[in-house]
Amino acid sequence: MKVIYLGTPEFAVAPLRAIANSGNHQVVAVVTQPDRPVGRKNIITPPPVKVVANELGIPVFQYEKIRTEGVSDLKSIGADIMITCAYGQILSREIIDICKFGIINIHGSLLPKYRGASPIQSAVINGEETTGVTIMQTEEGLDSGDILAVFETPIGEEETSADLFARLSLLGAKNICSVLDSIENGSVTPKKQDHSKATMVKTIKKEDALIDFSKDAKTVKNLINGMNPWPIAYTLKNGKKLKFYRARAVEGQGKAGEVIVADKKLVIACGKGAIEIGILQEEGGKAMDALSYLNGRKLKVGDLLGE
Repeated sequence: MKVIYLGTPEFAVAPLRAIANSGNHQVVAVVTQPDRPVGRKNIITPPPVKVVANELGIPVFQYEKIRTEGVSDLKSIGADIMITCAYGQILSREIIDICKFGIINIHGSLLPKYRGASPIQSAVINGEETTGVTIMQTEEGLDSGDILAVFETPIGEEETSADLFARLSLLGAKNICSVLDSIENGSVTPKKQDHSKATMVKTIKKEDALIDFSKDAKTVKNLINGMNPWPIAYTLKNGKKLKFYRARAVEGQGKAGEVIVADKKLVIACGKGAIEIGILQEEGGKAMDALSYLNGRKLKVGDLLGE
C-alpha cells in the first residue's frame, strides 16, 4: 500500500524505517512538526522523523496547523492509508477521510487505558507491571477508535520511561507491517474499545516532577524513573535543584528525605522504605552516577533533601 506517515519524535523513527524497508508497502510522504529551537542556544533543529525521511529520500511536509494547511497536499498524494505515531496534532474528519483505509495510529499503551498525551510515562509513574503497543483506527475522538491489534510487554522493575520509549518504538516497528498486510487483505477484525474503562492522561509538566519523599519508596522510585527522559524528577538541596534520573526501591529507615547512606552508594529515606539513586545531577552541573557524585563529598549521612 501507499502510505503517508505522520510522526515527529524519536519514538516514531523505528516504525517509519520498518515500513519504508518492508518491500510490501511504500511510504510516499512523511508529515512531521515544523523545525523548532532546541537547547539553551535555541538552535533550530529538525524533528528526528524528518531527518530519517530525508535520509530515505521521502518527501516531507511540515505544517503549523495540518487541519488548515495540509488538506489539499494530502489529497493530491493519492495514498491508500495514513499512519500516525506520536505526530502531535489533532486531525480533522476531512483529513481522516482522505485515504481509502483511513488512518491508523501506533499508540504506546494498552487501550483503553492511558489515552492522551503521556501514556508511556504514566504507566511507569503509576507502577504498572505491563504495557504495550495498540494499533488502532483513528477517529475524531482522542485515542477512542477501534483496536486493530495489541502487543503486550512487561515493564521492568527499574525501567525508566526512556528505556520503555525505546522498547515500545521497536515493538511497534516489529508489528506495524503485519497489521498493514491484514488491512490490505481484509483479514483484520476491528474491536470496539470499552469506553467505560478509559483512562485519560494529560501532558506532563515540570512541576509534576517534584519528589515527595513522604510517600513510600516504590511510589518515589516510580516517579523518578517515570520522569526520565523529561522533565526529570527533582528535589531541593539548599534551595537548588538536585535531579534524579534513575532509582530503585531498597530497605532503609529514616526521616523522609534524609540521606541514610552516602558511601559508594546514595540511599535516601522515604515515608516507608528508601530509594537508591543511580544517576543524578546538580543544578548547573552534569549528570553522573552516584559514586562519582559522592566522591566529591557533596552529600553526607544526615543531610535532609527537599528544603
